[in-house]
Amino acid sequence: MNIAITDGVELMPPAFAEGLNNWSSGNGTPGSDTYQGAANAAFVAADADFGGCLELQKTTSVQKLRNMTRTMLTPGCYLQITAKVKAISGALPTVRIAAWAGQSGGGHLGGVVETGPGTSLSTYGEVVEVSAIVGTGSRNGVDMAWGLEGRFAHVGLDLIGPNGGVVRVDDIEVRDVTGVFLRNMISLVDVTDYGAIGDGSTDNTSAFEAADAAAAGRRVLVPAGEFYLGSTVSMNHEVQFEGTVRMPTSRMLLLTRNFDFPSYAAAFGDEELGFKKAFQALLNNADHESLDLCGRKVTLRGPVDMQAAVPNKTSYATRRVIRNGQLEAAANAAWDTDTVTAQATYSTSDARKLTNVANIANIPVGALVEGSGVGREIYVRDKNVGAGELTLTAPLYDAVGTQQFTFRDFKYMLDFSGFSALSKFGMTEVEIQCGGRCSGIRLAPAGTVFSLDHCFISRPRNRGITSIGSGCQGILIDNCQFLSDEEPLNVSARQSIALNVNANDAKLRNNRATKFRHFALLGGQNQTVTGNHFFQGDTVADGSRTAGLILTSTNCASTVSDNYIDNCFVEWTNERDARPDFSSGFSFSALSITDNVFLSGDVARWFSYIVVKPYGSGHFLNGMTVSGNKFRSINGSIDRAERVDTSFADLDFSRSKSIFYEGNTYHNVSAAVANPLRIEHVQGSAATTWTVDTEDALPFRGQARGIDSVVAIGPVELGGGADRHAMPYAKLRVGSRRDQVQLIWPEAVRGSVQVTVRVDK
Repeated sequence: MNIAITDGVELMPPAFAEGLNNWSSGNGTPGSDTYQGAANAAFVAADADFGGCLELQKTTSVQKLRNMTRTMLTPGCYLQITAKVKAISGALPTVRIAAWAGQSGGGHLGGVVETGPGTSLSTYGEVVEVSAIVGTGSRNGVDMAWGLEGRFAHVGLDLIGPNGGVVRVDDIEVRDVTGVFLRNMISLVDVTDYGAIGDGSTDNTSAFEAADAAAAGRRVLVPAGEFYLGSTVSMNHEVQFEGTVRMPTSRMLLLTRNFDFPSYAAAFGDEELGFKKAFQALLNNADHESLDLCGRKVTLRGPVDMQAAVPNKTSYATRRVIRNGQLEAAANAAWDTDTVTAQATYSTSDARKLTNVANIANIPVGALVEGSGVGREIYVRDKNVGAGELTLTAPLYDAVGTQQFTFRDFKYMLDFSGFSALSKFGMTEVEIQCGGRCSGIRLAPAGTVFSLDHCFISRPRNRGITSIGSGCQGILIDNCQFLSDEEPLNVSARQSIALNVNANDAKLRNNRATKFRHFALLGGQNQTVTGNHFFQGDTVADGSRTAGLILTSTNCASTVSDNYIDNCFVEWTNERDARPDFSSGFSFSALSITDNVFLSGDVARWFSYIVVKPYGSGHFLNGMTVSGNKFRSINGSIDRAERVDTSFADLDFSRSKSIFYEGNTYHNVSAAVANPLRIEHVQGSAATTWTVDTEDALPFRGQARGIDSVVAIGPVELGGGADRHAMPYAKLRVGSRRDQVQLIWPEAVRGSVQVTVRVDK
């Protein structure tokens, strides 16, 4: 900064050669005496040291020399007044810079320092330079600090000390020296002042570290240029980037004072690279638990291998969060799905392995596995190229032998699968904008408590969140929205899935998902699905629907409550059993479906909201609660709210246990089922055997395995009208479907009874 250059301000006083009428023996103010014609002053045209100069004899105690022209002061600027003086004869005086302080309106500004430090002349003919700085601020090095009220000065010098001496004075100079104070004034330390060179190749590590050490609470400036850093650099002061930095992938830039995405985007001059380097720093800096995107949108040109961005970490288990921003997939071919077809062998003796895999080197970890007898959402968790083996996320239900498998490697915006394990990592208030080009997030193969809170996964091409192993253990997905790219398609044409889980203890709470093929497929046990709204309908009359929620563990020990399940259903299967026929264990057990809203419209009559689909024979219900649900069909009624999908096998209803199925409401659903089921039976003609039909009102059209009570409603009487007070005994599982009971009386009677029948024991 120099106002003489930038603003064209004239700072230099006139030379003595221009006339001594420009110089006052007083304050320099209008009307004060000048040296023009004074007896003690003369202009010397050819001094050996100065050229033209003023020769002045000291005749008063303070011999003043002041410029008659005003030197203007600007707030924030600092002026240095310099004079060269030498003694010629007589007494040797002391010399000091001086200036008269003027304020707005032209008056004198009192109470301020108007002189600089004095310098005594000690030798005749010796040139001595004196100087002082005047300005508004009281900074170190400022001799005359006049504040904002000081608006101009009449500059010059004083001779003090003994009278009679003769001195010569060279032309007085005034220079703008604001730049001397600039660094302190704007609190910036420039890395180039410490040796940094922005040529893109010189290693500036030591220069950055030196600038940071010298900052002492100020900001560090990286000016225009490309500054190469060959080593990891930790900056403990705020850094302002006008230029950019470049460094190897394995080296880190740790911005501890301004740790946020905009700073890293500015540092590296590229949003995607800045995001990767910021994530790298997040996992390598104990000072910050989260990376704030500051509301910015980050455009990604291809899948981000999150582990490759942090090459010094293969696993991580300290809480870290990415928050507050958007990630957007750019339109290019980097997102295209890779598909590999290869022959492999499967055996139930090692139920999570494919062996003798052809073309295994080209099959990526994380690829979806498709083939005959392969359940949904089975992925490649690991591979051993030398052994020709692939490790899968779960067993296959009917794939024994050798066949052709298809492996589809979807591309994910954020791919954590390169970590061997990742725990306690989360994202908050982040939108993953897939744009129908790619999938959202692929989890690490192991780890616990990955969390998403108040996030959007918008228009994923194939999958929203994919677990390829147990990295979903304890996953928390709360208050998120999953927005399908397939909303215009009919249900039968959709293929995208919002999320899958393989491990235990998932919590899906208060989320919303629109028109995927499936909202969630949950393997494992102890899952909680509550407060969600997922809907998957279309406008096709008598249309088909797909499962919104799929549970693939028989003993699932899970809760599905308070959800809005709209034009889809809950499906309970054992498609991940290598030996799907029941042999031992609890079979289909420990599931609670309570207080949900089930709604459908324009569906076929055979549609049901709760579907159990055994993939092998011999299975049964062994602990299931369905209560407080609201079942409603619009634009047409349906037969049942629940059913068994017998595509592979039926349930064994002779073994049903602990079924609690009551307190539900049914609208436009023909069979209002319950267990225990209360039936009023009216026997119009006297008979010893009364057959009581459950009329398809037992859950899943199960068998009548028990009676809790038989209560007569009114008298039980003989055919002639005489009352009888006998009790019948019951025969269970009567009829071709074993869904009837018979009451056997001692003699032929007629009347009405209320019977409470059970599908279980």
